[in-house]
Amino acid sequence: MNFANVQTILKLPRRQTDEQQIPLLTVLSRLTWLQWSHFISGFLSWSCDAMDFYSVSLSLTSLSTKFGKDTHEITTAITLSLLLRTIGAIIFGFLSDRFGRKWPLVSNLLFVTILELGTSFVQTYDQFLAVRALFGIGMGGIWGLASSTALENLPVEVRGLASGVLQEGYALGCILAGVVNLSLVPEKQEQLGVDSWRALFWVASGISFFTAVFTMVIPESRVFVRAKRETEGIGAMQRTRVFVEETRKMVQLHWKVFIYAFLLMTGFTFISHGSQDLYPTFLQQSKGFSVRDASLATIIGFCGAIVGGAFAGWISQYIGRRLTLIFYMILTGAVIPLWILPTSFAALSAGAFMIQFAAQGSGGVPYQVIVNAPPQIPIQLSEVSPPAFRASFSGIAYQLGSMVSSASAQIEATGGDNLRVFLSKSDGTFANVPDYGTVQGILIGVTAAFVLIVTLLGPENHGSHFERYKAAFEEGGGEDAVAERESASVDEVDQQYKEKGLMSS
Repeated sequence: MNFANVQTILKLPRRQTDEQQIPLLTVLSRLTWLQWSHFISGFLSWSCDAMDFYSVSLSLTSLSTKFGKDTHEITTAITLSLLLRTIGAIIFGFLSDRFGRKWPLVSNLLFVTILELGTSFVQTYDQFLAVRALFGIGMGGIWGLASSTALENLPVEVRGLASGVLQEGYALGCILAGVVNLSLVPEKQEQLGVDSWRALFWVASGISFFTAVFTMVIPESRVFVRAKRETEGIGAMQRTRVFVEETRKMVQLHWKVFIYAFLLMTGFTFISHGSQDLYPTFLQQSKGFSVRDASLATIIGFCGAIVGGAFAGWISQYIGRRLTLIFYMILTGAVIPLWILPTSFAALSAGAFMIQFAAQGSGGVPYQVIVNAPPQIPIQLSEVSPPAFRASFSGIAYQLGSMVSSASAQIEATGGDNLRVFLSKSDGTFANVPDYGTVQGILIGVTAAFVLIVTLLGPENHGSHFERYKAAFEEGGGEDAVAERESASVDEVDQQYKEKGLMSS
């Protein structure tokens, strides 16, 4: 960004329109089952990832009892998972951009399945930390692959809405974890005692395995089928050499945009984990709620995230990504008092719904932001990535942001250790408990202001057709070259899909 762009950067975003004004419902009615299948695969993958991760937050009290550690020590597992996510984003992201979406995602899901099952069998604190650290690698790969799989075959007119819904697959995973924690975990207490928390990870591993099988049976992304057809006759080693060279070009051209994406993702992951990871503990310890009520309030909050995400994604198609993000960040700051100050279940649940509507709902927007670099080099950041590197670029930016925010749970736990409040008990006495509410409110308020500033300084140009660009293993992919596919080749691929019922005529 140079001085000539300052005036544009400081302007509020204006409404962006698509080249063809096709009604949203019309576009949705035309989607093929293949497009729906790819979206469902990505959505379920992200939900599985979230379910396992949030299961640790729901089990903090039980894990503390099991391993004889305080909350601060147990949250080390959350920190380790977030720290190692970048490794997974690099490994699985580049595999996906090089070889396609299907099998790298299947491998990633099976890796996560094994680690989820492994978590349910750990016997010591050290084993628990080791498995959760490895899970961070698996978790790191999921988002970039899931988002690319879900969105790259959809029409541009629905990508805003789809992005909002996709991101709230995370909220659905957390809801599933909450439901299991309310139902199956109590049922297993008579049989497993203090180890009933293990049931959460049994269910999570089963759902991840189902998603891997589902992804296994649907076809590869149409975008990659076309790209591979165009490079037939070129050996695998030559494709890899091209991929390495195009990766080098991509880094040279897009490093400034990567910094912007990294800062944006840092802010959003701080908001996400700062409002979620210690929330059940806040309700139990700072507000005196039972495990059941804390789980119910958590589920209500994530319902707000799903509604907020879908609404944010939809409205961003009409008023722009930046304006939507700005509105949601202001709303986040406004509802913080309702989120942490009430004492009744109804009021706190309403606050949980609104904070997740605003804070998590806005998460459906940044992954659709498209940023322009210098005018001569159009840079598409749909899902925070250049066109040919949608899985790796977006995943690495996202997970580096997560790495920075990895200590959010420990920051809140430490803050609660030093900032105390007296809780009135049913017997008329008072207990000195951590004031997690104030700590969470400060952290989310400061972070929302940071995201608002980054968003204001970030340009916008959404509506790009990233499916028209070359793949990362084609010459020109790292320079955002548009793929001039031979019509015969394109028609041949489309005809094969139609014959298999994967496309409408």
